[in-house]
Amino acid sequence: MYLTNQENASAFKGLRVAAVAAAVVAVMLSGCGDDKKSDKASQTAAKVNKEEITVHQINFVLQRQQGLKPEQAEAASRQVLERLIEQELAVQKAQELKLDRDPRVVQQIEAAKREIIARSYVERIGESVAKPSSEEVSKYYNEKPALFKDRRIYSLQELAIEAKPEQFGQLRQKLESAKNIGEFAEYLKSNDFRFTANQAVRAAEQLPLNGLESIARMKDGDSAVTQTANGITVLFLVGSRSQPVDEARARPAIEAFLVNQRKAELVQKDLKGLREAAKIDYIGKFAEGAPGAKGAAASAPAAAATPAPTAAPVAADPVAPAASGLNAADISKGMGLK
Repeated sequence: MYLTNQENASAFKGLRVAAVAAAVVAVMLSGCGDDKKSDKASQTAAKVNKEEITVHQINFVLQRQQGLKPEQAEAASRQVLERLIEQELAVQKAQELKLDRDPRVVQQIEAAKREIIARSYVERIGESVAKPSSEEVSKYYNEKPALFKDRRIYSLQELAIEAKPEQFGQLRQKLESAKNIGEFAEYLKSNDFRFTANQAVRAAEQLPLNGLESIARMKDGDSAVTQTANGITVLFLVGSRSQPVDEARARPAIEAFLVNQRKAELVQKDLKGLREAAKIDYIGKFAEGAPGAKGAAASAPAAAATPAPTAAPVAADPVAPAASGLNAADISKGMGLK
């Protein structure tokens, strides 16, 4: 999301995949010997009717595969080649049927093209971000004890209860008097409250950062109540265990988190400048309530293609099915677990 060094691991994987890809190139080109063919011909892995599939195409696919071992290079290259042959056959047939001119296909191609170009811009802007200093890393480490020095693994149970506002007081009173979550759940059943129950085991970095401090202050057996649109959510801390992380071990992930955070801020700032310099006219129904329009609510538009800050200092324990309030979207707002 990623107390192993995810950045170093990713870099190592990248180097390993690159090495494997290089090995594949050597394998695919071996056997050419002293045959004085052109470079283009030597890079051809197969011909599908009149179209060529090259070693470069195979290399590109292999570079995107994680965990590929050098000894798997030969077999992997041949599997990739077969997939590319099938893809080329499908492309040729689609062109024969003029599907490449279908408005929906053209629209998808243009959307993908725009996304790739926009992402390239974001990556280019982010290249100028400086690596955080040792002092900045230490400061972040000391300011987030719940993530590091006082890090815990939490066993959580959650009840999402449908209730009316006038029933909240009654539910809170019963919750305070209940001996455990089981007794409270039985009360809900006997009084015809509709609810869903979930449980999960989460390491500190797997929890949303904006809620971690509150959970970290809870003791085993404590509960927390949150009001929702349809009622209330009750979060129980069934148990926890301490698993601290020292600064040396957390440093690579903190550096990655701070770098990504700075990239996001830099891109947002740059996009804001581009918006201010551009002439943007909202048309028709989109003009009503548009940013800058008279009477429109002041709100900063979300910047597309802006990377969210990511980092994760530790490898999490195996987790149970996530509770509704601890779903994948929420977790991704934490330290960036993916």
